[in-house]
Amino acid sequence: MEFEPHHPKLEETVNQILKSADLDIATELSIRRAARKQLGLDLSDLPSKQLVRRIVESFLLSTSPIDEVREETDKAEEVQTEKSPVDDPNIESDDGAERIICRLPGKRRVSIEKFGGTKLVSIREYYQKQGNVFTSGKGISLNPEEWSAFCSSFSDIEEAITKMESRMRDNCNGKKQTEAEPSNPSIRLAYEANTCHPLIPIATTRFTGKNYYCWKRQMEFFLNQLKIFYVLVTSCPKIPVPPDASFEEINRSKSHAQNNSEEFVGGGDRFGGRDRGRTDDSFILIPPLPSDFKISTHTLFSSFFCSVSSSAALQIDRFFLHADMEWNQQTLQFLSQCFLDTLSPQPEPRRRAEKNLSNAADTPNYGLAVLRLVSEPSVHEQIRQCAAVNFKNHLKTRWMPSSATPIHDTEKEQIKQLIVSLMLSSTPKIQAQLSEALAVIGNHDFPKLWPALLPELKSNLEKAINANDFASVNGILATFNSLFKKFRHQYKSDPLLLDLKYCLDNFAAPLLSTVESISAKIKAAAGSAETLRQLIEAQRLCCRIFYSLNYLDLPEFFEDNADKWMNEFKNYLTTRYPAVEDGNADGLALVDELCAAVCDNISHYMEREGELFQKYLSGFVEAVWSLLVVASASPSRERLTVTAIKFLTIVSTSVHHALFAGDEILQQVTQSIVIPNVMLRDEDEELFEMNYVEFIRRDMEGSDLDTRRRIACELLKGIAGNYKEKVTERVSAQIHNCLAVFAENPAANWKYKDCAIYLVVSLATKKAGGASVSTDLVDVESFFRSVIVPELQGQDVNAYPMLKAGALKFFTLFRVLIPKPVAMALIGDVVRFLSSDVNVGHSYAASCIEKLLLVKDNGVQPRYTSLDIGPILPVLMTNLFGALEKPESEENQYVMRCIMRVLQIADISPEVASPCITGLTTVLNRVCENPKNPVFNHCLFEAVATLVRRACEKNSSLVPAFETCLLPSLQMILAKEVTEFFPYAFQLLAQLVDLNRPPVPPHYMQIFDILLTPDLWDKSANVPALVRLLQSFLQQAPNELNRDGKLRNVLGIFNKLVNKPSTEEHGFYVLNTVIENLGYDVMAEYMNHIWSSLFTRLQSSKTQRFVRCLIILMSLFLVKHGIQTLVDSINSVQANIFQMLLAQIWIPNLKTITGHIEVKLSAVASTKLLCESPLLLDPAAEELWGKLLDSIVTLLSQPEEERVEDEPEVPDFGEATGYQATFVRLHNAGKKEEDPLKEIKDPKHFSIALLANLSTQFRGSRVKDG
Repeated sequence: MEFEPHHPKLEETVNQILKSADLDIATELSIRRAARKQLGLDLSDLPSKQLVRRIVESFLLSTSPIDEVREETDKAEEVQTEKSPVDDPNIESDDGAERIICRLPGKRRVSIEKFGGTKLVSIREYYQKQGNVFTSGKGISLNPEEWSAFCSSFSDIEEAITKMESRMRDNCNGKKQTEAEPSNPSIRLAYEANTCHPLIPIATTRFTGKNYYCWKRQMEFFLNQLKIFYVLVTSCPKIPVPPDASFEEINRSKSHAQNNSEEFVGGGDRFGGRDRGRTDDSFILIPPLPSDFKISTHTLFSSFFCSVSSSAALQIDRFFLHADMEWNQQTLQFLSQCFLDTLSPQPEPRRRAEKNLSNAADTPNYGLAVLRLVSEPSVHEQIRQCAAVNFKNHLKTRWMPSSATPIHDTEKEQIKQLIVSLMLSSTPKIQAQLSEALAVIGNHDFPKLWPALLPELKSNLEKAINANDFASVNGILATFNSLFKKFRHQYKSDPLLLDLKYCLDNFAAPLLSTVESISAKIKAAAGSAETLRQLIEAQRLCCRIFYSLNYLDLPEFFEDNADKWMNEFKNYLTTRYPAVEDGNADGLALVDELCAAVCDNISHYMEREGELFQKYLSGFVEAVWSLLVVASASPSRERLTVTAIKFLTIVSTSVHHALFAGDEILQQVTQSIVIPNVMLRDEDEELFEMNYVEFIRRDMEGSDLDTRRRIACELLKGIAGNYKEKVTERVSAQIHNCLAVFAENPAANWKYKDCAIYLVVSLATKKAGGASVSTDLVDVESFFRSVIVPELQGQDVNAYPMLKAGALKFFTLFRVLIPKPVAMALIGDVVRFLSSDVNVGHSYAASCIEKLLLVKDNGVQPRYTSLDIGPILPVLMTNLFGALEKPESEENQYVMRCIMRVLQIADISPEVASPCITGLTTVLNRVCENPKNPVFNHCLFEAVATLVRRACEKNSSLVPAFETCLLPSLQMILAKEVTEFFPYAFQLLAQLVDLNRPPVPPHYMQIFDILLTPDLWDKSANVPALVRLLQSFLQQAPNELNRDGKLRNVLGIFNKLVNKPSTEEHGFYVLNTVIENLGYDVMAEYMNHIWSSLFTRLQSSKTQRFVRCLIILMSLFLVKHGIQTLVDSINSVQANIFQMLLAQIWIPNLKTITGHIEVKLSAVASTKLLCESPLLLDPAAEELWGKLLDSIVTLLSQPEEERVEDEPEVPDFGEATGYQATFVRLHNAGKKEEDPLKEIKDPKHFSIALLANLSTQFRGSRVKDG
C-alpha cells in the first residue's frame, strides 16, 4: 500500500532503532535504512526523509536518560488518569509529536506541544509505568503571551532568588535567624565570620550599580572572609584633569595628589574605584592579598568589581588603555572578566569585552599579561583557553616589527623566556594554542633572533623521553612540527635554506635518535593501549617533521641514514597494534594517520629522489598494496586509502611503471582497488543528502582529488599514460559488466550504473584550450542515447537522484559532442529536473542549462540562441525561481548563475520581465538580511543588471515598474549598511540614472547630494562604483553642478582620488566627465588649481598609469576647448611649463596609450597639436615637432590587438568572485563608452589628411625635413 508520511508505526520504529543504536556513529541515513528494512517501506521520497529527520531531531533533544523512578509512587501519582505516553505519536504538535526541549532535575521536563491550535510551553512532571513514561497532571502550560511575559521578567526573578538565598544563608546548620540577631553591622560581621556560611554562587551580572544595598551584606561577607578592610568615610581628593587628558597628565595629577594627601595612599594608579552605592566621594582602600590566599580570585573579585561605580570602571579601562599593563590582581581581574564576557551568549557584554580587549591590546605588556593569565591555576580552565587563543591571535597581528602597533622588544624577550615551559606544563587544549603561538614567533624570529629555542626544546625533549612523559614529548614534537612547516610553505630562497641548514645541523640526529627510542618503547609497551596511543602519535609527529625537513631538498644526513629511516617506515606500514586498533575506531584512525604520514614521506622520496628510493621501492609497493587491499574495504579509512593510492599513482607515472605492466596486476588494480573505491558508499549518499554544496564541490567542480573515488581514477590515468590500450580494454570491460549487472535488477543495482557513468566521466580527456572532452572508453553518442537518455526522460525526477545527477553531469561534460538536435530534444526534460526536490538534482540541471548556453561552434558562433530557448522560456524561468524556494536552496549559486545566463541570451518581453524583476528583488531582500554566499550574490546582482539593461533599454516604458521594485531594495542596502552590497547598489543606481532622461527625478538628486559626502569615498572598494554613479549624474544633470557649490565638492573628490596611486585612475574618470559635460566658462576658475594638483602629484609620485591618464586628460581638454585654451591654462601655473610637459611627458609616453577610444582621442589631439599649434610650427621647435610625429606614427602603427582591450560579451564568473578588498564590476551595469570624436571614424585617415593639408600650406618643406 502507499505509505502515509504520518504513519504511527514509522515513528515507533525509528524511536526503537535510535534507542538501541550507537549515537556516536549512527547517521540519519543508517537510521532510515534500518527503518526501511524493518517496515518494508520505501522511505526515499522527500516527505519520508523529512519525517525521519524530525523524529531523529526530537529524539536527540531528549536523549538524556530518564531518572530511575521509585517503585512506590506517590499516591497522587497513582490516582492520576493515565495519559498518552510521552513518545505516543498521536499527541498533536507541529511535527506530529510532542517535542521535548530539555530535562529538568527530578521527573520534570520542558516540552513544546500544541493544544487547540495554540502552541504551549509545558513544564510537567512525568512518571514511569510498565516501561513507558507518562505525563502526570502536575505542571503548568504557558501560551506565547504568558511565556513572553515570563521571559521579560527573568532578570527580576533572578535577583529575587538571589536575595532569598542571601536571607536563607542566615539559617546555618539548621538554626533559624531570630529577631535577636545583632543588628549592628560590625557585630553582625563578627557573628557571620564565626558561623558556617556556605558560599552561594552569585550571578555577578546582576550587580547593576543601582542595587548596591541589596548586595551590601554579601560584599561585607566576602571582604571579611578575605580580611580586606574597606573605608567609606574618607573623601577621595579631587584630581583637576580635563576629560580628554592624556595618561601622562592623569599620572602627574595623581602623583601630585598622593604627595599632598596621606588619605590617598591606598588608591593611586592601581585602583581609585568608588563605591557604586554611595553619592559622596569616598573610595575603597584594598591592601595586597595575603600569601596564603586560596579562594577563587575570579569569583570573589568579579563580584567585588561589579559593585564599583561606572566612573571607576571607566578609570580602570583608561588605566589599561594608556599605562603599562603590570601584572597584579587588578590586571588578573580585568582580563579574567573580559575573557569570561567573550563567552557570553548576550551580544552586549560580549561586544563590550571584545572592545575592551582590543583597546587593551595596544597597552605595553598586554601579551605578557595574557600569557601569565594562561598560567594562573586559580583561573577557570575555559577562561584560560580563551586567553590562550587571544594570545596566539595577538602575536599574529603584532609580533612583526612592521605591524601598526608592534610588541616591544623587551616584552618579546620575556614572552620567549616563559612560553616554552608554560606550554609543556599546560593542559592539551591550551598546549595546542601555545604551540601555534610559539610557531608564530618562530616564523619571524627563529632561528636568528631566538637561538636559545632549539637547544631548549631539545633538552626538554630528551628529559621527557627519559622520564617517559609522553604527553610532554608530543607537545614538544608538535612544536617542532609547527616550527618546521615553514619549509613546506615558503618559497625556496637562500635565507630559508640557511635556516634549514641550522635546523638540520642541530636536530636531524636527535630526530633519528628520538624515533629509534620511541620504537623501542613501543615494543616494550605492546600491551598498554594508552601508552601505545601516545607513542604512535609521537611517531606520527616525527614523520611530519621528517617530511618538512626533506621537503626542499634531500639533506646529507638523511641520505646517509636512509636505510634506518626506510626500515622504520616499513615497520610502521607492516606492524599491527591490536591493543590500539581493536579497542575502538579512534585507535584505528590513529594508526591510519601514522601510516598515511609514512605514505606521504615515501611518495615525496619517490617523486624527488627516485634513484635513491629505487632499492626500497619493491618492498614499499608490496607493503602499501597489502595495506590498501584491507583499508579499501573499510569506509572509515579514507585518509589512508587516498595517500596509499597516491603513492601507487606516483610509481605508475615514474620510470618504474613496469611494475604495473602485467595483465594480472592491471586486473587486480581494476577489480580490487578502482571499482571498490569508485562504487558509491553510504558516506557518499549521506553527503549527497545532507550537504549538497560539498557534494557538488567535490563531484562537479573537481575538488575531490583527496577522495577515494577520484584518486582511484587518477591511478588508472597514471597507468594509462604508458599502457593506454590495456587500461582502456579492462576499464571498458568493467563498464559493460556494471551495466549488465544493473540490467539484471535496476532497482537494486542502480549503483553499478552510477559506477559506469562515473568511470566514463572521470577518465575523459579534456582538450586544451576549450570545453570539449573526449574518451576512448565508449562511443559518446551511443552511450548517451542508450545509458543517459533513459535517465533524463524518466518521469519521476526524484527517483534514484544520485543516478539522475550522474546522467546530468555526463550531459554537461560532453555537451560539445552531443548534436544540437539531440540536445534540444532533451532540454525540456532537463528543465523538468529544476523542479526536483533533491538539491543536487536541480543544481545539476541548472548547471547543465547554463553550460549549454555557453557552447560555441568553432569557438565563435553560439550554438544555442534566443530562438532556441524562447519556446521554453516561461516554464524555464518559473522552474528556476521555484528551485530557489526549495529547502536549503534559497541561495543556490548554480540556479542563480543559470538565471543570469538565460537573461543574457533570451529575448526579454514585458511578460517575462515583470515576474523576473519581482522574483529577483524578493531574493535580494532576503539575502540582505544575512549575505553569506558571495558567488550567489554576485550572480544575483549581475542578473538584475542584465534584466535592467536588456528589458528597459529595449522598452523604456518598463523603467517606472523596475524603479518601483528596485529602489526600495537599494535604499534598504544603504540604510541597513549592508557594506558588502554597496558597490553593487551604486552600480545599479547608476544604471537606473542612465535610463532617465533629463531632468533627473528629485529622488535621484537626493542620492546625488549624499554621493558628494567625502566620508563615503574612504573605503577603496566603493570608489569604482561611486565614480560610475557620479559619472551618470554628471552626464544626466550637468547643470546641477552650478548650484550650491556642487562643482567644488566634485573637484574635491577628484583631488582626493587622484592623490592616491590606488584610486588615481578613477580620479581622472571624474575629471574627464566634468570636462566633457561642462563648458570652459564654468571650469575656468578651477583649472589653475586642477593643473597645480596634477603637476604636484606628477612630481612627487609619478606612475605609468598616472602619466597615461594625464595624456588622455590633456587630449580630451584639447579637442573640447581648443589648443590655445589648453596651453594658456597650463602655463598659468608656471610660464612655459606646457612645452616641458610636451617634451618630457606627452611625446615619450604617447605610444603607451591603449583602448580604442583612448588611442583615437590621443592620436587626434596630438595630430592637431602637431599641425595647428603655433608653438610646434615655430622653426625653433623643429626637433620637438619631429619627435611628436614619430610618436603619433608609432601609436597608430601598433597592431589592433595590442592596443585594444576587448572584454568577453558574456563573461564566465569563476568561484574566486567574492567579497574582496578589490572592486567587483557588474558587466551589464558598466558605463557605455562615450566617443567625444564620433565624427572621426579612423584616426589614421584623419592624421594623414591633416598632415597633407599642412604639407600643402608649407609646400612640404617641413615634412621633408622631419
